[in-house]
Amino acid sequence: MKVCVIGTGYVGLVAGACFADSGNTVICVDIDKEKIEKLKKGIIPIYEPGLQEIVLKNVEKERLFFTTEIKEGVEKSDIIFIAVGTPEGEDGSADLSYVLQAARDIAKHMNGYKIIVNKSTVPVGTAEKVRKEVEKITNHPFDVVSNPEFLKEGAAVQDFLKPDRIVIGTNSEKARKIMVDLYSPFVRKKERIILMDNVSAELTKYAANSMLATRISFMNDLANLAEKVGADIEKVRIGIGTDSRIGLAFLFPGVGYGGSCFPKDVKAILKTGEEYGHKLSIIDAVERLNKEQRKIMVDRVTNFFKGDIKGKTFAIWGLSFKPNTDDMREAPAIDIIKGLVEKGAKIQAYDPVAMENAKKVFSRLGINEEITYCPKQYGALQDADALIVVTEWMEFRKPDFELIKKLMAGNTIFDGRNIYKPEQMKELGFNYFSIGRKPVIQG
Repeated sequence: MKVCVIGTGYVGLVAGACFADSGNTVICVDIDKEKIEKLKKGIIPIYEPGLQEIVLKNVEKERLFFTTEIKEGVEKSDIIFIAVGTPEGEDGSADLSYVLQAARDIAKHMNGYKIIVNKSTVPVGTAEKVRKEVEKITNHPFDVVSNPEFLKEGAAVQDFLKPDRIVIGTNSEKARKIMVDLYSPFVRKKERIILMDNVSAELTKYAANSMLATRISFMNDLANLAEKVGADIEKVRIGIGTDSRIGLAFLFPGVGYGGSCFPKDVKAILKTGEEYGHKLSIIDAVERLNKEQRKIMVDRVTNFFKGDIKGKTFAIWGLSFKPNTDDMREAPAIDIIKGLVEKGAKIQAYDPVAMENAKKVFSRLGINEEITYCPKQYGALQDADALIVVTEWMEFRKPDFELIKKLMAGNTIFDGRNIYKPEQMKELGFNYFSIGRKPVIQG
């Protein structure tokens, strides 16, 4: 098939590369000339395991092309995916200006029947808005399909190639058959393709992310209770997660969720509820709890140092919002570092891939001068008063604890992801604080 993807961010680039890898001819379009030139040379603007290899392979085989000319992409393609950003507005709603502009651009260059696919995360009713925009400009026949993505950053390529399910929303039988055919190489079992109307598909995306965010906030809330009553949240997690009705996924307590999806989608579905006169009380609590969870680590550190951390130095391991990505959007590390710096602390930070993006974030916040970015994991520990683990990168799970003790000025670890065992920390001589478990205080 001939496919066009408008937008080369996480979603657009992964989708374009994977469609090309299944034999389709794919044209990826972006208005950013510098990005397009880099992509033509095989330089990938984001860190995503496996993505560079699949892009290079399909560019070489002349199945994947990059251009800034939307006219070329539209005229040469039968299926056109809109995968542009939908940034959060000041009121929490999704900004659809890029989506609707893409729809108008598609309409201007249509030369026959096209399937226009909303791949961007969009609120309920967007498919109809796209349809109306296109109808204003062209008389060519077309169908609008809602096809939300469910990719996890850090595993996006594998998620696309081996999806749990594919949601296709449309009332057109013709578009439905073509979309099923397009996705058929990725699913051996047809029941993994779920067909529905546009509105249901749009709501499904927000509902899925809101449910996952709810599980995370529920566990964080429960973890805070566990500490007060003297329970171990890790044992509680296993106790409830082994119930087949509940399962263990997304039941890990920590310092809160972040990224490009959960925070934005939770706010967007709350805004949708507001627009339709329906208060989503549970999801409202989820968002509030997540904001509060960010503050707990800063309070915990401050309390341990008797309310005064001015002049203290803290090593931070992990800056990205999750492992295997360089994405800093809504990362808990931002609020934690900002909170510590505001109290007069100095930061020595390390992340395997996200430091360049982190520098941009903290520069905008005006606190880069208080942060030392260390090129090596153990370099961040030099003379630090405490170590704070924020992101659970694999390389942090089995560190050299004896070296940690030698390098640090203090002997305290604040573990925001519960990756170490309290009993081991006690034996090694560390003060150890985690989430939802009894702290270890050396006598």
